[in-house]
Amino acid sequence: MEEFNRTLFLWINATPHAPQAWLMFARFIAKDVILVIPLTIVAGWLWGNAARLSARRVIISQATLTLIITLLLAQIIGWLLPHPRPFAIGLGHQFLPHAPDSSYPSDHGCAIFSFALAFLLWSPSKWPGLALLLCGLAIAWSRVYLGVHWPLDMIGAFLVSLASCGLVQLLWPSYGNALVAALQRLYRRLFGYAIRRGWVQN
Repeated sequence: MEEFNRTLFLWINATPHAPQAWLMFARFIAKDVILVIPLTIVAGWLWGNAARLSARRVIISQATLTLIITLLLAQIIGWLLPHPRPFAIGLGHQFLPHAPDSSYPSDHGCAIFSFALAFLLWSPSKWPGLALLLCGLAIAWSRVYLGVHWPLDMIGAFLVSLASCGLVQLLWPSYGNALVAALQRLYRRLFGYAIRRGWVQN
């Protein structure tokens, strides 16, 4: 498996002859596309069709909980099964600055895949989940291309995200309503003025 991981990495990883424009595009995907997660949370919670707002906030709560659980699991796995990044063992070419910490599973991959899978599983419309999944695949490619992750880091991130979705699915019937109600109370307390002014939805 490790030999396959290295072979696939070297096939995807950029070389010093890669066009600078392509490297800049890959860096943008690797560093900035992940911002789609907080933007989705903020926009989906604060604004939109009032008739669908409650249902959308439930999905955002589920997705955010899945994200948190996935990142916690990723930290635990990283502590228990540390794995060096490609540049840490002198393999391939690195085009994105990164600390030489454990690479498995990818935090970026865990974040975007957990969010995408949550929307695919629980949103009535599958388009947001598919768009997020496309972002996830692009992020996965870019971080391998730039030399800071292995392909199996991304596959592992997808599997951990899938497991987290299963865990949330089990926990939600018992704790979901209470969690959403608590978040609603906190939101109204923090954004009371903006709600009264009509800047954001109640």
